[in-house]
Amino acid sequence: MHPQTLEGGFANPAADAAHAFRSVMEAVARPGTIHEITGARPPAPLSPAAGAVLLTLCDTDTPLYLAGAADCDAVRAWLAFHTGAPLAGPSDCMFALGTWDALLPLSAYPKGSPEYPDRSATLIVEAPALSDEGAVLQGPGIRDTARLSLPDIGAFRQNRALFPLGLDFLFTCDGRIAALPRATRVAAPAEMAEAR
Repeated sequence: MHPQTLEGGFANPAADAAHAFRSVMEAVARPGTIHEITGARPPAPLSPAAGAVLLTLCDTDTPLYLAGAADCDAVRAWLAFHTGAPLAGPSDCMFALGTWDALLPLSAYPKGSPEYPDRSATLIVEAPALSDEGAVLQGPGIRDTARLSLPDIGAFRQNRALFPLGLDFLFTCDGRIAALPRATRVAAPAEMAEAR
């Protein structure tokens, strides 16, 4: 076993996992806000934020799909050792991880059913940058509006149209995380300016 496989987990698992879980929950509860999430040192190409999310949310009962460059031997071994999460295809996963382009098409993932809308996937999108500018967000957890740099406004609008079905998104970059739950309405900045 490669030494890197054994390293990079939470140094203090109980406390670090609790802090990371709080960061994830804060991000989900307040869409568009950016939060620090630390404690993990996963192998490349994963960001520390993505590693912390995986250590916090994945276990032997959460099938995970690795897309694109994330699907490599180092990441697979690290995940197997630290989480035990079974690897799955996009149609059978609870979580999927990769860059935006690697995760496409979104139609490949479970979106839940009318009886079980919670049986849908959460996509962990490794973003090149994460900032509070760009798309305008409205909905639960947002006082008036929030802003978040999103890769494709149209895709998130189509996802919102499926509500209460649809996908949920976590965006990770370096040591930061933001969330876009399926209930969030997404608009281009120009559209909001015209509405005023």
